[in-house]
Amino acid sequence: MTFDMAGTIGLAKWWWTLVVRGVIAIVFGLLAFAAPTFGIGLLVALFAVWALIDGVGSLFAGIRTRGRDRSWWIEILEGVVGIAAGVVALLLPGFAAEVLVLLIAVWSIVTGVIEIGLAIRLRRVLEGEVWLALAGVASILFGGLILLFPAAGALSLVWLLGSFAIAFGAFLIMLGWRLRNVDRMARIDAAHDYGATA
Repeated sequence: MTFDMAGTIGLAKWWWTLVVRGVIAIVFGLLAFAAPTFGIGLLVALFAVWALIDGVGSLFAGIRTRGRDRSWWIEILEGVVGIAAGVVALLLPGFAAEVLVLLIAVWSIVTGVIEIGLAIRLRRVLEGEVWLALAGVASILFGGLILLFPAAGALSLVWLLGSFAIAFGAFLIMLGWRLRNVDRMARIDAAHDYGATA
């Protein structure tokens, strides 16, 4: 299933939400590298905030495209997963610290699968969809590495988490910037069409 051009233009109007999500991910990644200095509690709190904000962003994206996109529920699912992971980490920090590895791995893999699915749907109308696919691949690889090496140690987890967050954020920013160009071209075309009919 793919987006049509009208659906892509509708998505492009909200390009800035991807940029904001990307910036937040990069900030989280940078802060994660400092987390060992302050303890695992800070890492859990940072992850909770990131998952909640990213989840709300995805939920918002799904709700706003509900009438234009037949697969709007995928983004809502991604949002619900992110919010659930954030709530667990925020409300049960002791529990989250014990199972932080599993929590982050599952969230990362589910998010990655959904991002790749969205990229596949965008591929026929937007060249920049590769950035979303790369974000999904990075997310799945990160989650897989954590599941394969759960006992790698807290410091290794922080390095992996920080590196993943920065790469994921960069990919989202690049896709958002591509959609910004689509939105700008759509506005120019709309203004031209309006001028021609006036």
